[in-house]
Amino acid sequence: MEFKTGNIRNVGVFGHSGSGKTTLVETMVFESKGSQRKGSITQQNTLSDYTNIEKEKQHSIFSTPLHANWKSSKINIIDTPGYDDFIGEVLSTLKVIDTAIMTINAQNGIEVGTEIIWDYIQEYKKPTIFVINQMDKEKADYENTIEQLRNRFGKKILPIQIPVDSSNSFDQIVDALRMVNYKFNEDGGKPSKIAIPEAFKDQMQDMHNAIVEAAAENDEALMEKYFEEGSLSETELAHGLTLGISQQSFFPVFICSAENNIGSGRIMGFINDICPSPEQAPNGNLEDGSEIDCNDTDPTSIFIYKTISEPSVGTVSYFKVYAGKVKAGDELKNAQSSENERIPNVYICNGKERTGIKEYLHAGDLGVLLKLKSTHTNDTLNAKGSSHKIEPINFPESKIRTAFKANDERELEKLIKVLHTIENEDPTILVENNSELKQILLHGQGQQHLELIKYRILKVYNLEMHFERPAISYRETISSSANSVYRHKKQSGGSGQFAEIHLKIEPLNDGPVNKKDFNVKDIIIDELPWGGKLELIWCIVGGSIDSKYINAIKKGIIKRMEGGPLTGSCVQDIRVYVYDGKMHSVDTNDMAFMLAASYGFKEAFENAKSKILEPFYQLEVLCPSDITGDIMADLQSRRAIIQGMNSEGAYQKIVAHVPQAEMYQYASNIRAISQGKAKFSRILSHYALVPANIQSELIGSYQQTLSQ
Repeated sequence: MEFKTGNIRNVGVFGHSGSGKTTLVETMVFESKGSQRKGSITQQNTLSDYTNIEKEKQHSIFSTPLHANWKSSKINIIDTPGYDDFIGEVLSTLKVIDTAIMTINAQNGIEVGTEIIWDYIQEYKKPTIFVINQMDKEKADYENTIEQLRNRFGKKILPIQIPVDSSNSFDQIVDALRMVNYKFNEDGGKPSKIAIPEAFKDQMQDMHNAIVEAAAENDEALMEKYFEEGSLSETELAHGLTLGISQQSFFPVFICSAENNIGSGRIMGFINDICPSPEQAPNGNLEDGSEIDCNDTDPTSIFIYKTISEPSVGTVSYFKVYAGKVKAGDELKNAQSSENERIPNVYICNGKERTGIKEYLHAGDLGVLLKLKSTHTNDTLNAKGSSHKIEPINFPESKIRTAFKANDERELEKLIKVLHTIENEDPTILVENNSELKQILLHGQGQQHLELIKYRILKVYNLEMHFERPAISYRETISSSANSVYRHKKQSGGSGQFAEIHLKIEPLNDGPVNKKDFNVKDIIIDELPWGGKLELIWCIVGGSIDSKYINAIKKGIIKRMEGGPLTGSCVQDIRVYVYDGKMHSVDTNDMAFMLAASYGFKEAFENAKSKILEPFYQLEVLCPSDITGDIMADLQSRRAIIQGMNSEGAYQKIVAHVPQAEMYQYASNIRAISQGKAKFSRILSHYALVPANIQSELIGSYQQTLSQ
C-alpha cells in the first residue's frame, strides 16, 4: 500500500533503560495487527531487540525501525536503547522522526536517562508525548510521577488520562480528551467504554477544559471562538492540539501497561489523529544553512541516518525520504562522494523482517536499502536535478578509551580493517593509531559500548582481541629560565658542518617578551601539533647568523620538543630567544643549524627545572541526590578538583576536573556505585603539573624503560 506524505507519522520511543520501551513498541505493532503475536523480552521473541546480544542482555542496544498501519496512516516507530553507551542510536533516530515518545517508569518516575535524552530532544526541537508505563506494578505512583514531570517541565505538562486504580488492579483509564472511561479485560486490547466514576467527574472536567484551552491558545481564531462559545468542535480541537504539540507548547501525558496491553491503542490513535505528519513538521535543514521542503513533487533527496554491515547481506542502509519519492530501479547520486547508486530494491521493515515493495516511498517515509557501494551514515542521495546535502547528525565525542591488541598478532591488520568497517557504521567510535603513545586506541561511549564491539568482532568476524590500559599523553615544560651556547662542528674531508648558537629559554607564561635585554627583530609563534606553543624570538644583530637559517633553527628545536628528557613526552609552552651565534662561509648550512639548535635546546631544557604536565578532563556527573556523597568520595580518591555542583531537575550535576590517568574504567565504577542511576560526560580540558611524588614515579619508570 502506498502512503502519501500527509498520511505518514514518524515516532521514536525513548526512555531510561527499564522503562518498557520495547514492550510498548511490541504492543503498538501488535495492536495494529502488524504482528500475529505480542513478543516478550523474557521469551526472546520480540520484533525489536532481535539480535543475539540483545536477547542475551535483555535490553535494546540498537535502534530498530518498525511500522504499523493505523486507520489510513502508516506509523513508523523506532525503538531506541536506554543506556547512553548507545547514544548514537538515539541521535540517528531523533534526526528522522517527527514526534518523540518518552516512556516513564511509573515506579521510578524521572530517571537520569530521561534527563540525558531530554536534552537531545530539546536540541532537535521534537514534539513530545510522555507515556507513564508499568502502571500495573505494585509500586506504581501516578500522582508522584505527574508531580515530578511538572517540577521538571513546568506548565507544559498536560495530563490526558488518569487511572481509576493502579498496581495489580489497573484496568481502567479515564480519558479527559474524549471524556470516556476505558475498561480493559484481563487480556488488555480493545476496551469497553463505561461511565466515568462520580468521584472523578469534576477532576476530569477540569482536565478537559485545560486540554481545550491548550488547543485554543495556538490559533487566534480558535481562541476567539473558545472565549465566545466556551467549546470547540472535535475538528477544531484536533487542529489546535496538532499545532500545540508541533510547537512544543505542551507535552501530553498518557498512561499504560504495555506488558498487559492496556492503553497502547489509545496512544496509537492520538499519534494518528493529532501528531504532525512530515509535511506539518518543520522543514529539514541543509548543510549550507538553507531548508528542504518535505513534499513529493520536488526531485528526490534521501538521507542515510544509519548503516550496519551484515555478513550474509553486506551494507544495510536505513534512510528517510526528505523530498520527492523513491522506488526500486531509481538511480541516485551521492552528494558527498559523487558516486552513482542504483536502487535495485526498496524495503520496509519490522525489526529483522524486511519486506520489498514495488510502490513509491513518498517524502517523509522511512525505508531500507541493501548493498549500496559507497554510501555511509550522514550521506545524501539525490535524483537528477538536485544537489542537496542534508545537515549531518552531530555525534558526540567519545567518553572512554582503551588500548587493544589482537590475541593473535598475525591477525592485527585484519582486526583493524574490521574495526574501521564498524567505525563507518557507528560514528560514535574512533579507531586511533597513536604514534606518540605507540598504541592503537579504541574510543567509545562507555564500557558496554566497547564490550559490544569486542563481542561483534568475535561472533561475526571470528577475531579475538583484548583491551589494555591506555598510556597517558603527558607533556613536559619548564619552570625557570636557562641559557646555552652550543657549537656544532663536523669535518670529514671536503666541506664540513659548522654552526654555533646562543639561546635562552623560559616558560611561555613568564609574561611579555623581554625587549629590555634583547634586541627583538622578529617573533615567530608556532601552534604545536600536540598542543601548546613554541615562541621563537629572533634577536640577531649584525648578521652573526643569517636570517635565512631561522626555519632550520625552529625545525631543530621542534624536533627536540617531540621527546623531552624526563619521560620522552612532548614539550610545550616554551619561549626561546636566539640572540647570538656564529657561522662559516663554506661549512654552514641548514642541517648544521638544525642540529646546533636541537642540542642547544636540550642542554638549556635540562637546566631549566623541567616539569611534567598531565591531561585533565572536565567531568560532568548527573546523579540522584541520595548517592551524591558516594560519587564525590570516589572523585576525591581520583585526585579530582571539584568545580561546582547544582541541581538539574531531580538530579545533581557535579562538575570536576579529573586527571586522565585516574579515569581508567571510570564508566564501570560509576555504574557499580550508582547501580546504573548516574551518567557522565567528559571533555579534555587542560594540562596541569603532576604532584612531585607522581613525577618521581614517572621519571623512574621511564629511566627503567630506557635501560632495558
